[in-house]
Amino acid sequence: MKTDVSNRFIWCKGKIINVNEAQINVLSPTAQFGLNVFEGIPCYWNEKQGQLYAFRLRDHYNRLLRSAKLIQINCPYTIYDLEKAFFDIIRTNEYYENLSVRQTLFVDGFGSWGSEEPVEMFVAPIPKGQISSEYNKKGLNCCVTSWRRISDTTLSPRIKCGANYINSRVGQREALRNGYDTCIFLNEFGKVAEGPGSCFFMVLNGGLITPSLTDNVLESITRATVIELAKSKGIPVIERSIDRTELYTCDEAFLCGSAMEITPILSIDKYIIENRKAESMTDLLHRIYLKTAQGMNAEFKHWVTPIYGGER
Repeated sequence: MKTDVSNRFIWCKGKIINVNEAQINVLSPTAQFGLNVFEGIPCYWNEKQGQLYAFRLRDHYNRLLRSAKLIQINCPYTIYDLEKAFFDIIRTNEYYENLSVRQTLFVDGFGSWGSEEPVEMFVAPIPKGQISSEYNKKGLNCCVTSWRRISDTTLSPRIKCGANYINSRVGQREALRNGYDTCIFLNEFGKVAEGPGSCFFMVLNGGLITPSLTDNVLESITRATVIELAKSKGIPVIERSIDRTELYTCDEAFLCGSAMEITPILSIDKYIIENRKAESMTDLLHRIYLKTAQGMNAEFKHWVTPIYGGER
């Protein structure tokens, strides 16, 4: 990288600037009400090929624009604009390592929580090893939080917006306060939903089970990736509602997300999950995921976009 993280370059409001020079109105709707939508886009360095790959870039942008539509803000940027800003800022920083890139559309100016514009954007890459510690753990001790996951009839989990993550925050803070690494949310009907910023999978009798999208979960790109990778290896995948007690008797369990990748769950409410055997399905899927994201899985090569070489 060209500079240390505290002085890295970001793309903000059409300019590439030092992160310390970025300015957003403190009275803006994004500052006061969390009125923004965003993506955390993972990039993986392939040492052998000397290439940095963005993982499922177009899928991230399609979701970003869907979120903007659902929350009803007027996005002035095309997908070409989104991509160009993304490529320009990574190349400016001269990153040759695994990254997490936050790309955010936010409502600036002096409006209110009801404002639709002006919509600005920032793009801020950071090396994956320097993101939050919760995303760098080798295994997770979880609790079922007393807080319920937001629903499609309150504030839809389909919208990846800043305000939604306050729901994740209250569950995460409860977990940390009680000595756990993170939590698992139940939905309004008492069925398993997801973790704070991550999706839940469990392994039972050789198959993979995950909550349905209608169980108040984010339409996660990592979730969809895990499902496709599992099916490509002949692993049965079932999307259905999951009862709380099933958490305590499953063979394996893991949380997954763009920042977290695929991280095994070691325990839930202090029930030990026996997924640390020599060849767990969790480990297998994580290895396949990393190989795919690094551009080394020919079947899914269309999911990766090279950063260096060519123009954008």
